[in-house]
Amino acid sequence: DEARERLSENAAQTDENDTLAVALADQNKTAAEALESMRAELVTLDEKVEQLDKERGETSAKNLEYEQKLNQLRTQIRDKTNKRELCFRDHTLAETKYNNLVEDRDKHTTRLWDEYELTYTGAVECQYPPVTEETRSTVLAELTEYRSKLKSLGSVNLNAIDEYKEVKERYDFMSEQIGDLEKSKDNLLEIIVKLECEMRETFVTAFHEIDRNFKIVFGELFGGGTAELSLTDPENVLTSGIEIRVAPPGKIIKSLTLLSGGEQSFVAIAIIFAILRVNPTPFCIFDEIEAALDDANVFRFADYLHRYSNRTQFIVITHRRGTMEVADRIYGVTMQERGISTILPLDINQAQEKLNEGKA
Repeated sequence: DEARERLSENAAQTDENDTLAVALADQNKTAAEALESMRAELVTLDEKVEQLDKERGETSAKNLEYEQKLNQLRTQIRDKTNKRELCFRDHTLAETKYNNLVEDRDKHTTRLWDEYELTYTGAVECQYPPVTEETRSTVLAELTEYRSKLKSLGSVNLNAIDEYKEVKERYDFMSEQIGDLEKSKDNLLEIIVKLECEMRETFVTAFHEIDRNFKIVFGELFGGGTAELSLTDPENVLTSGIEIRVAPPGKIIKSLTLLSGGEQSFVAIAIIFAILRVNPTPFCIFDEIEAALDDANVFRFADYLHRYSNRTQFIVITHRRGTMEVADRIYGVTMQERGISTILPLDINQAQEKLNEGKA
């Protein structure tokens, strides 16, 4: 029994040992892999160490170079510091000299004003040559001479400088004004020349157009004949007079004074319509323009007036029947009570329509 028990324990111990052996084998394998990995890491670390040693050598060399540059910079800083101290000392000396010169200048400026009533700028504007040791005696002699001359002049006008300034300012102002006026005059003359050229061209063009239309209108109103407008001075169209030559049918007229009053009025009417043909207006007012015409010419005038009514609105003051007959609307003025005028409008078209309705 003891042997069996020991045998059983040994078997159990054997199984445990086998299990432990398997575990140890696994651990051994793992350890071997870890060892191999560590060897690889060791090789890598050796390479890194070698690289670091190399970089340390380079860094040491750079460090040495930087130390040399640092020493050079320290030397330069020391030199600059010495130069700065020298410059500061020179600056202090120069500033002292400058202050002394300013003080001397102020003294001389005060003396210049007290003795000669001159500022430094005024003295410079005099453009006197500088005084040297060679010219000092000569300058002193001239100074004495000028002082004697000043004394001999006696009292002077102390306000002369101020008065001169006022006159000078006024002169400069007036000179500027004159310059502006002359410039404006030149500009105006240039504009006038341009305008005259444009006016001359416009006038000549319009004049020829009116002359051409005058021939047409005159022939239509008079039933023939000849008419012409001409300039008395073609070289100076803006100052030239205008000559009117007309000849009604069957007549030879050398002067307008040979025409009757009605014919002269008809010529004037022809000129007006010729102008309207060239430059039509929105409306036109005629005040008894046909008063001197006979009945036949009044009807001609009225017919011609009606022909142009589609382009221009005509307001005609008239007592002639022929003119009233062609009107679209008539306004009569009557005074039923003394001092009170009454307007009586009449629409011809409406009146004609009512008349036609009454006949129907």
